Amino acid sequence: MNHDAYDNAYIASILNSVKTIAMVGASANDVRPSYFVLKYLLGKGFSVFPINPGQAGKEILGQMTYARLADVPGPVDMIDVFRASAAVPGIVDEVLRLDPLPKVIWMQLGIRNDEAAARAEAAGIKVVMNRCPKIEYGKLSGEIGWTGVNSGVLSSKKPLMRPGFQSFGVRQK
Repeated sequence: MNHDAYDNAYIASILNSVKTIAMVGASANDVRPSYFVLKYLLGKGFSVFPINPGQAGKEILGQMTYARLADVPGPVDMIDVFRASAAVPGIVDEVLRLDPLPKVIWMQLGIRNDEAAARAEAAGIKVVMNRCPKIEYGKLSGEIGWTGVNSGVLSSKKPLMRPGFQSFGVRQK
């Protein structure tokens, strides 16, 4: 797959299909991007499991934090990676040992590892690199336009409501 550009329908299909997310590199520091992405996703109705060995056994935003992916109690649909690109191969190794496998590995802004992505895709896992699910959700739901940002997505359709605080569904093409 070409990871230089993603079709809105590809991103929307992912955001509409996942319910549980494991966030690798979640931070308890409320000024870190992973903290406010975690808060946003929880507010949209996703179940999010923070993964951070230094915070394991403690709560971040009311969610129990785990040391590694294998410690999460139950399957997850998506792995959201907030770690450096060099750490991604090890994370993919850990993901490929999970049973069942998640549907998606999502690497945050500035994170890209094509070799690790190819291994994940060979195992049937969708991959998104150098994108933020918070930004993509806001863009595709029309929510980001409330602040005057041009999302590049136009629709005269009434937003679909999903469970969660101010939670609009992401539209498919």
